[in-house]
Amino acid sequence: MAIFYGGDYNPEQWPAEVWREDVELMRRAGVNLATVGVFSWARIQPDEGVFDFAWLDEVIDLLHAGGVAVDLATATASTPPWATARYPAILTTNRDGATRWPGSRQHYAPTSPDYRRLASDLVRAIVERYKDHPAVVMWHINNELGCHTTYDYSDQAAGAFRDWLRAKYGDIDGLNRAWGTMFWSQRYTDFEQIVPPRLAPAAVNPTGQLDFRRFSSDMLLELLRMEKQIIRGAGATQPITTNMMGAFPNADYWSWADELDFIADDSYPDPRDPLSFRQAAFARDLMRSLKPGTPWVLMEQAPNQVNWRPNNAVKAPGQMAALSMQAVGRGADGVLFFQWRQAARGSEKFHSAMLPHAGPDTRTYREVAELGAALSTLSPPPPGRDAKVAIILDWSCHWALDQPNHPARVNYLNQVQGWHAAFHAQNIQVDIARTEGPFDGYDLVVAPSLYLMRDATPLVRYVEDGGCLLTTAYTDVADENDGFLPGGFTQRLGGALGLTVTDFAGAQGDEARYDDGAGEHLREELRLDGATVLATFADGAPALTRNGHGRGSAWHVATLPGADARTALVTRLAGELGIAPVVADLPPNVEACARGGLITIINHNPSAVKIGGEELGPYAYKLM
Repeated sequence: MAIFYGGDYNPEQWPAEVWREDVELMRRAGVNLATVGVFSWARIQPDEGVFDFAWLDEVIDLLHAGGVAVDLATATASTPPWATARYPAILTTNRDGATRWPGSRQHYAPTSPDYRRLASDLVRAIVERYKDHPAVVMWHINNELGCHTTYDYSDQAAGAFRDWLRAKYGDIDGLNRAWGTMFWSQRYTDFEQIVPPRLAPAAVNPTGQLDFRRFSSDMLLELLRMEKQIIRGAGATQPITTNMMGAFPNADYWSWADELDFIADDSYPDPRDPLSFRQAAFARDLMRSLKPGTPWVLMEQAPNQVNWRPNNAVKAPGQMAALSMQAVGRGADGVLFFQWRQAARGSEKFHSAMLPHAGPDTRTYREVAELGAALSTLSPPPPGRDAKVAIILDWSCHWALDQPNHPARVNYLNQVQGWHAAFHAQNIQVDIARTEGPFDGYDLVVAPSLYLMRDATPLVRYVEDGGCLLTTAYTDVADENDGFLPGGFTQRLGGALGLTVTDFAGAQGDEARYDDGAGEHLREELRLDGATVLATFADGAPALTRNGHGRGSAWHVATLPGADARTALVTRLAGELGIAPVVADLPPNVEACARGGLITIINHNPSAVKIGGEELGPYAYKLM
């Protein structure tokens, strides 16, 4: 099967006489897929109960005649002005109580009954009209769900939050126990007394905040399910997706993955950052891992510069193709862009597009066409289990740690990505895993700051069956509701680790330094229960331990290792476990990734490098 190639197409922004030129230039560039309708609600539905599909009929027919398939969006990403004027409760309220007004995008509350009713009517009308059109090969739900308005603190959201809490806890006593509301006289006698974590005089109940973030993610998921049910209920059989945003901090993508036929992602690494390709690689590996064995699609990237950073660098010649091939090498069967034709008006008129304002006689369009030609000859194998290392990512841990009143501030997502970067720098392939696994087939599982623990059984069993587990400070600290268990910390993993964490302290400078390198911000006090000390802090306290458990071993580092220390630990563990890189002895910033029998090597340097006696140019790639 050919790789999908193309991007967002917004013909409603242009007069009809431009559309034929667009299709011809798409054909010349090798485009075979266009995402249509993402922000078309106001054009499709000029008023409630009134639909205008004539223009969209013409666009889809033109694309089909030109050999371009359609990823048809449900157009629910941004409500038209008539909707919010007639139903102002659609709008969201921020933590301070201010209304977020129209004039931008995504100005809708996920819990709004008016929004859900109007969005359902729109989706139903679109699907019933186009479900049998031969151009439509996939459905695109909403757009970047939660990107701007994940959190709504309105009275409407408060009511939905209370309903969610009733379903979770059953009765108010269960909530009081989980939230620890005897503290600061917060005990509730009725769910109606609960409000979202709005602006308050001091720190808000941490479990209340954690539950509100879980609830908010679930409300976005409800929107996804709502639209999916309408699409399937109308008899449409094409695959369904929605575009994610890497490790988006506000939504638990593990809970979304099973709802989608394939995963799609939007990725905008900063070309000015020489190591941003590592962040992109992490997002690629996450997307592949969300639905193992199923190819995913890079739904959006910039052909050149973006417009929303304080200062926006252009991509160097070849850099766009290099990052595109990184996606293919890490499991993507689609390389798409935002957008096809550069906008002439609006907030994104300086955002690059496949077809720039200056037309096809531009470097951007030429590079787009060259990549289209290269992808048209490529039929990569499906992504397989090529990794021997898994790194655990848990959104609830992020939400719990992304709060005040801890011994030190812990950026959980940075910790996870930092470990991924350490393996990536050595070209060791990595999967991203759920807390509950499965972990079979991995030689090493890394659990950075797995602060909340629901059930440690899968990890303990993994070690007992011969696996190697590495944990870092702030692991197995609290239960799933951010409360401490009787007896203190490491109550679930302590037996496998051969130790007990007895206390935490914020650390500065040498306080977190140990034999294998410097740590960051935090250190633990350990009581050893059989573990062997492999490295110590400057004061002689244990910093790195190893414990044999069953047929495997569990390592623990009692701080948050910095970049150099992570590199040292990765090198040591890979050597002891016999974990080999995809390709050994590559120059710095040269990436190698495996996809079954396909090996992709990419030079992310601005200068040429020598590999095996052959020269690979700047931002160039080769397939093996």
